[in-house]
Parts: sequence; structure tokens; C-alpha cells
Amino acid sequence: MSSIASSSTPKRAKPAATALRTHLAGALTRADVGREVRLGGWVHRRRDLGGLVFVDLRDRAGLVQLSCNPAWTPPEVMARAAGLGAETVVLVRGTVELRPEPSRDPSLVSREVELHVTGLEVVGPAQTPPIPVARKEKEELPAEELRLRHRVLDLRRPELQRNLLLRHRLMQATRRYFDHLGFLEIETPILTKPTPEGARDYLVPSRVHPGEFFALPQSPQLYKQLFMVAGLDRYFQIARCFRDEDLRADRQPEFTQIDVEASFVGVEDVLGFGEGMVEAIWAEAGITVETPIERMRYADALERYGSDKPDLRFGLEIFDATEVFRPADFSIARSAIAAGGRVRGIRVPGGASLTRKQVDEIEASAKSLGAAGVLRLKLSGGVLEGGPAKHLPSGAGSALGLSEGDLCLLLAGPDRVTSPALDRARQEVARRLDLIPQGATRFVWIVDFPLFERDPATGALAPMNHPFTAPVPEDLHLLGTAPERARALAYDMVLNGTELGGGSLRIADPSLQRRIFGLLGIPEAVAEQRFGFLLEGLRAGAPPHGGFAFGMDRIVMLLSDADSLRDVIAFPKTTAQRALFEGAPAPVDAADLAELHLELKQGGKCVKSEK
Repeated sequence: MSSIASSSTPKRAKPAATALRTHLAGALTRADVGREVRLGGWVHRRRDLGGLVFVDLRDRAGLVQLSCNPAWTPPEVMARAAGLGAETVVLVRGTVELRPEPSRDPSLVSREVELHVTGLEVVGPAQTPPIPVARKEKEELPAEELRLRHRVLDLRRPELQRNLLLRHRLMQATRRYFDHLGFLEIETPILTKPTPEGARDYLVPSRVHPGEFFALPQSPQLYKQLFMVAGLDRYFQIARCFRDEDLRADRQPEFTQIDVEASFVGVEDVLGFGEGMVEAIWAEAGITVETPIERMRYADALERYGSDKPDLRFGLEIFDATEVFRPADFSIARSAIAAGGRVRGIRVPGGASLTRKQVDEIEASAKSLGAAGVLRLKLSGGVLEGGPAKHLPSGAGSALGLSEGDLCLLLAGPDRVTSPALDRARQEVARRLDLIPQGATRFVWIVDFPLFERDPATGALAPMNHPFTAPVPEDLHLLGTAPERARALAYDMVLNGTELGGGSLRIADPSLQRRIFGLLGIPEAVAEQRFGFLLEGLRAGAPPHGGFAFGMDRIVMLLSDADSLRDVIAFPKTTAQRALFEGAPAPVDAADLAELHLELKQGGKCVKSEK
């Protein structure tokens, strides 16, 4: 039996204390003054001042100053300290003392004290780092790709370490919250069955079953529904998910979501779980969330804000100006109205002060989303000015609700084009006029989503969310006549124009699930082939159930005020889906491909076998 196994009573672990150190450097306080301590960390900076050497030692908890002085530091230790390079790993020992009054920083407790060094050992020599870890205040960071290439060094930056520490705390708060409510944390498979239903799957070839593939999960959706069928009642997981999507600025091919499902619930039950979770997570970050959170119908969100992710921190609500323009001899509006479209816009109080260049930039942002052009009107000196003004009847300014100095920006066309363009215009105007209150937060639940949406090119139905979403019971009769008018028992939570997550009640009736598949153009045989395991589970007796998924990466990004998702993920991918530090994806050995029963098309890359 080993000495470890045969030891009598194991020692209880102490925070930070190990065989090599007694404390974390950045956690030392006034209470430690006079104490002999051992520390381990990285050399952040070194300063030589005429026979004195000062070193900022950094560890996960922060910085502390090491003071090397011939009065208390042996000569050989002084020489060693004088030769320390940046990022060298050292072990030190000494006595904690208060720093001289002028150099104390009460905002950082560890900067009120220093360590009078009596011993120092280099345990991790370091080459000159290719990117700086210790930066001067407001010093510009190296290019992101260079930082991602040297991610281990970049992760030593205090900003990134704070982000990852916050991420850890938010995850633990999530676990405590759901555990308190009786939810079970259960892991779902990473190697799953391909069930194309949105983004492309990442496929994993099977070595032992030639020509067959696993898929990495886009979400644990079907498994968590099956947990409810199995009688597990309440499930949650901080789940890893994978989506092979085209390049997007702030999306990652692998991401983390808070995944939740519960049985015998209605919509308000699930919304309550979500609100409580957000309260707990935001409280961990020191922010109070007022509940209950406002509800807004999907149709109202599009009508008033042009988006199902409305930013409610400022006004600039969209209004319908169709009736003002209907009698006007103005071809742009007349053509749009005749084609079934509308004239809609936003009123900008005091917006006449915007320069022509600024309005041109706002128009360009709207046109980038497909709008043909922005109609501009302003009320100046009691007179309505702008391109369309001469075509409008007298009193049009009043009919449009304009006051002196107001600007009106309008779009003519179908709602599917004008809504997103007006949403973008709202955001651009708010940014330029500084209409968003500092530190303001506005949560909202968007509810009553459509069950389906139609492809504008083919007219085919597609699920607004996913094909397992339950319809509103009162709308079941519409499935046979006007399915695009049927509403879903679905909901999204939005914060300041950003979707945090969403979900729905699920279809528990296998016959209704087959009917939905049919409306989506999925033949019964194909449905059985793709989703047979779900249908089999539903046929075994399924309770009413529903849940949601929230993006953990996005939540951490918002609560840490990070600029990008890549700043809250330890080893992120670039927008080109490359892991620069590891060098992935990479060619593989030709023999390994052969073992997987694969061969590359011409132009593919592999490496020569060394076997």
C-alpha cells in the first residue's frame, strides 16, 4: 500500500496554503503585517533604485510589492532579485510590512503592504515574452490575432483573469440556484446522432462503424425532453454546444449554455425559473434585477421597435405614417402602399440638430439591411422641410406628431424590410444623440412568437424556434388552414437589445409532433429516421414540459463589460474558426484517415504517415 493510502488522517486543505506557499500574494492585507509568509508567483515588473530592488509579484489574486533591501535581504538574494526577468516564476519568503505612506494604495488591499524579502528562488525561468503582460495604463493592446497566438501569456493579463474568475462565480451561482429548486444536474452525450435542424453539425466519423458518423450537439434539446419522459422531473446543465456556422463577428463554433427543462409546468412557471436565475446570477455580480420582468408580445415588439430584441433604454418608437402619405402624390410611398407595404418611421426630438453627414450615415446603416432609402422630414420655423414635404397635405407635420426642431426618418416598403432597418436607425440615432442613460438596464420577455415563418422565396414553412415547440392551444385549429398565423408557447429574454436566451413549452403528444413535422415538409419516414428516438419516448407517455437555454458566454461578456466573447472564453476561436494557440484545425496523418475509412478530395490536406 502506498504511503498516501496508508496515512492515517488526511490533512484538511486550506485556501491557498500548500507545501510551497502560505498565502496568495494579491490577498495580503494589513492583518498580515508582521507575519512570516511564503509566496509563489510571476515577476510582473522589476525596478532597481540605487542598491534597492523592488519587484511586483503577481498571482491569481493580484499584485504585491517585494522589497529587497540589504538591511534585511542577504547579498546572494539581492543579486538574484536584480537579475529577474519579466514573467519569471519565483518562490519568495519574508515578512509582511506596511508600505511607506506615500506609496500605499488603499483601493487595493495588497498594495497597502509589501514583503520584506529574506529568501528568493527562481523555479520557472522565462524567455522574453513575445507580447507584454504588464502594460502601462491605457497602453494599446497588441493585435488580437497575436494575442490569441500567445494565449497563455494573454491569459495572465489581470483583465482576462478577472473575467474567468467572474465566469466561475456565475456558474457556481447558477448551480446553487437550481440545486435549491430541486433541479438535477445531468450530463448529456457529446457524441450524438446527426439531426439537422438549424446550423450545420460538426460530424465525427466512427472508426468501428465504417461510413457512419456521430455529431457534436448543437444543443441537448432532445435529450432533456427525454429526461422529462423518463420521470426525472427537473434537469439543468451548463452544457457545451457546437454549431458549424458561417463567419460571424461575435459567435463561437463551440459555446456554453445554461440548459434547463422541467415537467408539469406552464409558461409562467418557466418564466419564473428564468427570472430567478437571472436575479441570482446578476446578484453574484453585485447588481439587483427587479422582477417580475416586463412581457411584450412579439407582434408589438416588431411594430414598436422593429425587432424581437428591442432595446428599451430609450424611446424613438416606430409609428405608422401610411395614412398621412396615402393621399400624397409621392411615387415612393404610393408604390410601397399599392404593393401592400407601409410607410413607417421614428420621430427624433431635437433631431434637426443632426448634421447632414450624420443623417447620411444613419441612412447608410438602414440601407445595409435592405432598405431602399430613408425619407427625411424636419419641422423648422413651423415649416415642414425635406424631400417628401412638398407632396404632403398641409398640417402633415402635426399629423406626423412633430414639434419644432424634430426630425422624422421614414421608410416605405414591406415590414420584413422596414422593421430591421428602422431598428438599426433607432440604435444609430440613440448613439449619436447620447440617448442611452449611463448604466441603464432594461430586461423584457418577448412572448407569443409565431410557430412558423414562411420562406419569402419558396413559401415553405420553417419553425420560428425549433420543430419541438408547442403551439398555443387556442391556435391549434389554424394548423389546417393558416399555420403561419399560429402562435407558439415560446419566449425569449432580452436585455438592452441583446437576446440572453429563450425557450418554449414542448410538444408532448406524438401525433401532434408528427403533424408538425408534416407541415414542415418532413416525410413520416424521414421523421422516424431523424427523430424516431424522440417519438418513441413521447409514445411511452410524456408529461407537459418546457424549458429554456441561456448563453453563458454572452452573460459573462455583459456582466464583465468585455468587448468580445473571446475575452470571456479561455481558448476561443477566431472568426475564421481557427484556434491559433493550438494550431487547430490541422492536417492529420493519412494513415489515421484510412483507419476512419475516409479519403480526402483533391486539394485536401493531410500529412505523410510516419507509421
